[in-house]
Amino acid sequence: MESEAQTTAFPGVGRYLAARINAVRHLLTGRPVSLYAASVLRIGYGLLYLLLLLREFPHRAEIWGPGAAWTPALANQLFEQTGWFSFLTLSDSRAYFELCYVLALVTAALFMLGWRTRVLSVLFAVVVTSFHARAIFMTDGGDNLVLLMALYLVLTACGRRWSLDARRSRRKRARADQSTERPRSPLARQFREVRSTLVTVVHNCGMFIIAVQVCFLYGSAGLYKVQGPTWSGGTALHYALNLELFRPWPALSHFVDEHTLVIAVAGYLTVLLQVAFPFVLFGRLKYPVLALLLGMHIGIAVLMGLPLFSGAMIVADAAFLPDRFYTFSARLCRRVVRRPGGGSQDRAPKSGTVPAQGGPGAAAPEATLVSSPLAAQAPPKDG
Repeated sequence: MESEAQTTAFPGVGRYLAARINAVRHLLTGRPVSLYAASVLRIGYGLLYLLLLLREFPHRAEIWGPGAAWTPALANQLFEQTGWFSFLTLSDSRAYFELCYVLALVTAALFMLGWRTRVLSVLFAVVVTSFHARAIFMTDGGDNLVLLMALYLVLTACGRRWSLDARRSRRKRARADQSTERPRSPLARQFREVRSTLVTVVHNCGMFIIAVQVCFLYGSAGLYKVQGPTWSGGTALHYALNLELFRPWPALSHFVDEHTLVIAVAGYLTVLLQVAFPFVLFGRLKYPVLALLLGMHIGIAVLMGLPLFSGAMIVADAAFLPDRFYTFSARLCRRVVRRPGGGSQDRAPKSGTVPAQGGPGAAAPEATLVSSPLAAQAPPKDG
């Protein structure tokens, strides 16, 4: 009896494991996931780094250039110990640095627009790594997150949506549909399928790594806060609002600090959101959590003067929104944009099918539509 039960149980376990393995395999190789989210990450981090370079343009030489207090020689000595690399230290020439800075601006702009994304993603990662390593002691949490995401985005197909590459692909497919394409050889088709599967697997793994990184960031931050007496006592935000280094608007910080109950509730809610974040990603509860995190990061940007960090975290949170959210948002934006200029025209009836209006002797609408020669000749619309 016992052997029969074991024999019956083992096939059930085997079928369950086989089904799970097939599900994981289909998830990795079936289709690229979160293409819109990857595009939002590309646009967000490209724009953030472009704005950072433009904001620091007047001080570029003192931060990354030959005139910095942390000289290229000191940076090279640190690279020998840490293994970092920066193309900014290859020459002490001011002309070379200016050329590198202009190339960094162009790279960030083209990466944000999605032009030749496969190549530009690698160049963008090299640019971010080089500038980060050149001024390693002037970075903060926002710079570190942008650096990590720039490296991870190299793995993703972040140019498939909302990019110049996507527009070029649509035009190429339209031309291919209109022209007669020569049949491919079996070897070429097989190579194309293998390449597509490999790109899909690498992209899905890259998006998974990004999700794990953000979950680890929130979870570890929340657990560290739990260990501190100021967070458990509800006074952590009070001390943060009174730090001179993080008070861009002293009057606003003082006004917020006067509401002690709100400060305590916000502190406890921050810890709760960060600890619970990895556990709410597989249900609808993630949407209110992401909305609360958005408000928290906006508050950090305004009250503490950390716009780069807050922007980097907001863009990272966008990776957890499904593609249907972005497609719905795009359709909604197009409707809002078209409504002021073209709303009245879209609702206006076409000439030739307009029934007679007014007078008591006017014909019935059905009779007018049937008797109108333009209505009789008009071709049927495509469904």
